[in-house]
Amino acid sequence: MARPTIIGIAGGSASGKTSISQLLKQTYDDYKSVIILKQDDYYKDQTHLPFAERLKTNYDHPFAFDNELLIEQLEMLIRGEAIEKPTYDYVNHTRSSVTEIVKPADVILLEGLFVLHDEAIRSKLDMKIYVDTDADVRFIRRLRRDVTERGRTLESVCEQYLNTVRVMHNVFIEPSKRYADLIIPEGSHNRVAMDLLKTKIYSIIANNMNLG
Repeated sequence: MARPTIIGIAGGSASGKTSISQLLKQTYDDYKSVIILKQDDYYKDQTHLPFAERLKTNYDHPFAFDNELLIEQLEMLIRGEAIEKPTYDYVNHTRSSVTEIVKPADVILLEGLFVLHDEAIRSKLDMKIYVDTDADVRFIRRLRRDVTERGRTLESVCEQYLNTVRVMHNVFIEPSKRYADLIIPEGSHNRVAMDLLKTKIYSIIANNMNLG
């Protein structure tokens, strides 16, 4: 198996990173050649902390992530080895006991807040994408997601956004845009950008499978 092509997809919280990743993966599901790795699954384990302390964690700061494990498992996939990927429990604010087996593929879509910010991760990427979505749209999407999917209250989501999310975005995430090879406004709704990415991924798969 040839070395996989790793495409990093960064951007602010609820900017549309996951929608882009899922659309690209679904396009080539028949080939089983595209996998998604989410940086969110690599939040640090906090089982050693009382629940009240876990609530104080700034989940929008780079220090909240176990990037060493992420890089270690990314290198395993590059070598053609399957990984046992962690998952995160957003209700209990710690790493879940559930893991997922992920097998290597021709294309790895690595999506997360800081995949362009972190130099060690960035050095592994063959293509770097930044999803550029307006702040008000991102906030509304985050509010809906955290309340409906993660059991959060309206008040807690708003407080977190004002105290950490917005600040961390301006300090760490927005500046990482300068490392991007491609900046995509409007996320997966940008049909031109999606067509370009689909074409690029197909060329990788076709080359590896000698499809011509």
